Amino acid sequence: MTVKIVTDSASDLPHELIEEYGITVVPAYVQFEGKSYRDGVDISHDEIYSKMENDNIVIKTSQPPPGDFLTAYRKLLEQADEIISLQVTSKLSGIYNSALQAKEMLGAGNRIEVVDSMSASMGMGLTILSAARMAKTGENLAEIMNEIKSSLARTRLWGMFDTLKYLSLGGRIGKAKALLGSVLNVKPLLTMSNGEIHPTGLARSRGKGIDKLFEHVRDCLHIQDIAVVHSTTPDDAQSLKERIGTIFDKNNIHISRLGPALGVHGGPGTLILALREKINVLAEKGEEEKKRILSLPSLPQINLPKLKFASL
Repeated sequence: MTVKIVTDSASDLPHELIEEYGITVVPAYVQFEGKSYRDGVDISHDEIYSKMENDNIVIKTSQPPPGDFLTAYRKLLEQADEIISLQVTSKLSGIYNSALQAKEMLGAGNRIEVVDSMSASMGMGLTILSAARMAKTGENLAEIMNEIKSSLARTRLWGMFDTLKYLSLGGRIGKAKALLGSVLNVKPLLTMSNGEIHPTGLARSRGKGIDKLFEHVRDCLHIQDIAVVHSTTPDDAQSLKERIGTIFDKNNIHISRLGPALGVHGGPGTLILALREKINVLAEKGEEEKKRILSLPSLPQINLPKLKFASL
C-alpha cells in the first residue's frame, strides 16, 4: 500500500529533498504591512529577512487553515492509500490542530495519521526524511509510524540567536534587556525540550556560540544524522558543517534555510543544529551526562522567556 508524507513549512526541509522524496509541504502564512503571504510560495525567505533587517518591520506568522490541508489530503488520496502528516510542535503552533480538523472534515478515518512532532525546523525535518525514505521503498504505515516515534525520541535541537532585537520587537522581552544584550554582544542560546523552546544561556560572542553548537555534536558520540540550519548566514552553516565533518560523516549532514516559523523571532543570523542519536543511545545515557550536555555556561544573566509562538 502506498503511503505519502505531508508536513508544514516549519520543517525547513531543503527543496531538493522535498522533490526527491515526494514530500507535500503545506505552507504557514506570513503577515506584515496588512498583507498575508504563503511561506515559500508568495514570498521568499530573502524578502522576509530583508524586511526584518532593513525596515524593522514586525513580521507575524499564522497557521494554514484546515482547508489547505484538506486540499492536500484529497489530492494525495487520489494516488495513495494512506497519508502520514507530521506537524510542528503543537506547543508552539496551531498547525497540528489545523491538520487534525482537515482529517476529520475529510472523514478518511485510519487512512490519515496526523502526528505532533513536538519539535520544529530540522528537528522534525530529519524524521520526515526518514519516514519519506521508508515510504518511497514501500514500507507500510505501521512500520513508518514506529520509525517516526523512535526517531522523534532520539532527536535533539539547539540554536543560537544573533541578537535579542527581534524578541524585543515582538514584545517577548523588554527593550532594556535587548539593549543590554546588544551592549554585551551576547548571543542567546536555546534548546527544545518537550515541544517547547527554552533558553539555555548566553554566549559571549558569535564564535563562542558556534563553538557551543559544535560541542553538542562532539558530546553525542552515536549520531545517525545532523542538520545545520541558518537564516541568513550560509557561510557559517557551511563552516560548521565542515568542522563537524572532521568527526562525523559529511554525507549525513544536511544544510537548510530557516523559515519564518522560528526565524521571525531569532531574525537574521540565527543558527540551529539538529541531530538524531542512534537507537538505544538515549536509554544508555545516564542522568549526569544529560545534565552535563545541557548545562548552562557561566555568563552575565539576561533572563529570557520560554518562547511561545501562539500565533503560528
